[in-house]
Amino acid sequence: MTESSESNPMKYWHNSNVIWVAMMLLTLFSYFIGEVGSGGLIAMLVVLIAAAVKSVLIIREFMELRGVSFLWRAIMYGWLLVVCTGIGVAYLIGIWPVFS
Repeated sequence: MTESSESNPMKYWHNSNVIWVAMMLLTLFSYFIGEVGSGGLIAMLVVLIAAAVKSVLIIREFMELRGVSFLWRAIMYGWLLVVCTGIGVAYLIGIWPVFS
């Protein structure tokens, strides 16, 4: 039988630290992509995916929505999908020669 984070606060603390370090590494990776002057569709997709992964980690772990009802998770992940799709579409419209 596995222990939940409520019964073992050290396990939650360790999990939070690992997730925080992963989010910092994703942030530094995104910063590095911008600093080296990478551009284009691939760079945008990599940074957008990194931001989406960080958002999922925040929703699941720090907002503690991992074990809540489907409605709350659908609302949060739906919002994330709308925002990421909007950013991707806005970028594509900006680089699409037909709309320029």
